[in-house]
Amino acid sequence: MPETITVPPFSARIVERLGVGATSRRERVIHSLDGLEAPVHPDALAPTGTRLWRRVQEQATDGPLSVDFLLGLDAGGILPTVSVAGAARLPYKIAWKLHLPLGGVVRFREPHAMRTDVFAYGIVPGQRIVLVDDEVTTGRTLADLTRRLREAGAVPLVAACLVEDTTRGARDLLTGLGLPLVSLTTIEGPE
Repeated sequence: MPETITVPPFSARIVERLGVGATSRRERVIHSLDGLEAPVHPDALAPTGTRLWRRVQEQATDGPLSVDFLLGLDAGGILPTVSVAGAARLPYKIAWKLHLPLGGVVRFREPHAMRTDVFAYGIVPGQRIVLVDDEVTTGRTLADLTRRLREAGAVPLVAACLVEDTTRGARDLLTGLGLPLVSLTTIEGPE
């Protein structure tokens, strides 16, 4: 008889970060796919990606969304990007904190991180891109990425995240740039 795996519902919360530098955020969003508190069964990835992709389609579009690829952010954005790519049957790329001699580079900043420079490669004018990350707090990283992609002629369509901290103004910042923000769940600041 096949084993039945029960996947718990997606959850998230904010915890204090210990020993952070002056420019780093004092808190961290943790969630049920990051593997910090408990092991994550691989069967949890697909339903989470499907739920987030459905929300993108429902909330960010008036009709079918024409997308060339998903662009996930290193490192927290990798799992949600892969899970959404599987649900949407779309290719993905990952932006890394690696400066490499590759073409089509778009350099942007993650201002609250210890290493702030992030690079997306192979970006060409006209590409239609969905941005994916695990959590959004201030929105400054996604805002800078959106500006840099547009400067390169690419078209960021929507930002999708697993968790949105609603107390830091990310939604207003991204809406002001004309970039819809779609989140699987929201939280309101530290516990």
